[in-house]
Amino acid sequence: MTLTRRMETLSPSQSQELLGRGGIGRVVFTDRGLPAVLPVAFVVDGDSVVIRTADGSRLARAGNDTVLSFQTDTLNETSRTGWSVVVTGQARIESDEGERDRITGLLEPWVPGRRDVIIRIPLTLVTGRRITTV
Repeated sequence: MTLTRRMETLSPSQSQELLGRGGIGRVVFTDRGLPAVLPVAFVVDGDSVVIRTADGSRLARAGNDTVLSFQTDTLNETSRTGWSVVVTGQARIESDEGERDRITGLLEPWVPGRRDVIIRIPLTLVTGRRITTV
């Protein structure tokens, strides 16, 4: 029996609910005039996606007061189902020391080494899609 798949566009609230699971995603930014994509650990904190990076990194240089996009998903290759959510917003580096300490306790990077720069990407534009079977 062959299952039929269908794609649905998710509402912003449905997309935010999936996004709230946290985990690993990809941040899209501009590096020397070209698009760049990096995998990152993330957490949703209030109305922002929050990521950590190393001081002096390409992402740290690109992540303050610029538009960034962030994407995360969950896919099942066997059933060819899953979902994807994209967030776009004017990013900023968190400068409040208390907030930086709090976020450091919430978000543990996967990559070893210091990740002292905290970047917030506000949930300005949130879109999502889901592929299910019928």
